[in-house]
Amino acid sequence: MPHVDPDSELIRRWSSRETAIALLAVAMISVHLILRFAVGTSEPVHNLPLWLVLLLGGGPLVWDLLGKLLRREFGSDLLAGISIVVSAILGEYLAGSLVVLMLSGGEALEAYAVRSASSVLQALSRRMPSVAHRKTDSVVDDVPLDEIAVGDIVAVFPHEICPVDGTVEEGHGVMDESYLTGEPYMMSKTPGSDVLSGAINGDSALIVRATKLAVDSRYARIMAVMQESEQHRPRMRRLADRLGAWYTPLAIGIGVAAWAASGDPVRFLAVMVVATPCPLLIAIPVAIIGSISLAARRAIIVRDPTALETADTCRTLIFDKTGTLTYGEPKLVEQLTAPAFESHEVLSLVGSLERFSKHPLATAIVSAATSEGTVVHDVSAISEPPGRGMQGTVAGRRVELTSRKKLLAREPGLETSFPPQVGGLECVIVIDGAYAATYRFRDTPRMDGRPFIHHLSPRHKIGRTLLVSGDRESEVRYLAEQVGIRDVYFSQSPEQKVEIVRRESQDANTMFVGDGINDAPALMTATVGVAFGQNSDVTTEAADVVVMDSSLQKIDEFLHISRRMRRIALQSAIGGMGLSLVGMFIAAAGYLPPVAGAITQEVIDVLAVVNALRVALPPKELIDFEP
Repeated sequence: MPHVDPDSELIRRWSSRETAIALLAVAMISVHLILRFAVGTSEPVHNLPLWLVLLLGGGPLVWDLLGKLLRREFGSDLLAGISIVVSAILGEYLAGSLVVLMLSGGEALEAYAVRSASSVLQALSRRMPSVAHRKTDSVVDDVPLDEIAVGDIVAVFPHEICPVDGTVEEGHGVMDESYLTGEPYMMSKTPGSDVLSGAINGDSALIVRATKLAVDSRYARIMAVMQESEQHRPRMRRLADRLGAWYTPLAIGIGVAAWAASGDPVRFLAVMVVATPCPLLIAIPVAIIGSISLAARRAIIVRDPTALETADTCRTLIFDKTGTLTYGEPKLVEQLTAPAFESHEVLSLVGSLERFSKHPLATAIVSAATSEGTVVHDVSAISEPPGRGMQGTVAGRRVELTSRKKLLAREPGLETSFPPQVGGLECVIVIDGAYAATYRFRDTPRMDGRPFIHHLSPRHKIGRTLLVSGDRESEVRYLAEQVGIRDVYFSQSPEQKVEIVRRESQDANTMFVGDGINDAPALMTATVGVAFGQNSDVTTEAADVVVMDSSLQKIDEFLHISRRMRRIALQSAIGGMGLSLVGMFIAAAGYLPPVAGAITQEVIDVLAVVNALRVALPPKELIDFEP
């Protein structure tokens, strides 16, 4: 498992320093007020605690801001540094101390928000076992998880967390994968089933063969993308700094004008104090981080926080076909039976045989047989040579499943017996040496595909929806008709997909949704790339957003989270700045002294941050279409 990133330790230390300064400011301001009003000491005595605040607390903060100034980073927190310095020069020690409290408290709050928003990652790290039960012959030993190699046999006891990605070798049971995928149901596990590290085992012990090292496991990848999302500095915070580039000179201009008009430098200080734009510095990052946390709890991993800002501005949505608008699983859609056979009887025989195969088409046949309630017969003499179909004796009859091409290669005369070849997958069935049926399969469209596509324009202002696939024309057009997409591109290579995305991105922001390795370049090219994260590590790395349970509803949820984040972040920032601007004019007129201005600004900060924190609270509904 990956270790916690050093940046997390840096955040912890930074927040500890800021918290210490804030606590020092609170304590010393309290001592000052007691000495001044309760004890009635002389001015030098009751100002001593304030000098300590300005020296020990304000000094490090001003030093950090000076470094920004030398790097020509004229951020909006520069106003706070000016306020501290001017307060010390003019002898307004209480006002300066309040600014120290305001700035350090704000930085500590932001660092705390970062740590709080990473609670999902922390929970992932805490719940993962550090040892695994490695089975050698009949002996089970507990070994460190990082010593498990690919191919090792691991025992997973009842109610334990699965430590590795692997395949079930022995045992039958269920696992809870909801923490990893968002899927609320227990997943059945039998020999041959894949298991995920981090899943919670049910009531039965399972013997699992490890297929990946711990550092390469699904669980480790989830932690890695969560760590990466934390390390990104949100773009809207940089936007706040850019806004500060005009807000700072505006505030200084108002302060200088007030000083010049009144001749009182305290007016300048009062304006600087109330102008400190903490709503811009704190509220926007809090909103972004809170949204990342909310998305993670909905099984949506935001790898690049800028996707939260831009997703709601996308006006073109581009889909890959397989695994996005389809389930990526074949379904038996046609049973073309030869005249000498009964359809129900053929399905009964074939379904009985295919229960012993792991082929994707076998799953589709068994599912169809189960749905039709066919009789399950005894099967013997099963043979399934790789690439040669499957054979077996079912209820005393010899049943074979093969391809049209292979059957015609050995029986050319049967060509006239076959139905015309069309798009999609098919298999040919031979019973007792005679051609019996042709089964046709298609990738199953998602049940919520059509309503999801239809609601994109009225609900999310999506102007264009495209289906871009490397599959054959017949398959792509069939799916497009099923879900209601008009703009279709088929037989597209990865390079051609990239070109389509680039062309569309010239006219509007684009969102690309895919799940295969061949989608990775297009995901990186689009304004926002969304990957269904169950298939390819490469795709996951290329995407800005990873939907862990491969659901169109999760894409809808992400779009709503993005829109809500932008709305609340701008409410907090613009509302807070507006109140600060009003306070600046009041201070410039002489009606708001520095101390009162600092208190007023603190109230504005709290209101802005509290409003921004609303994004972390899930609304009643994040899906607005009927699946």
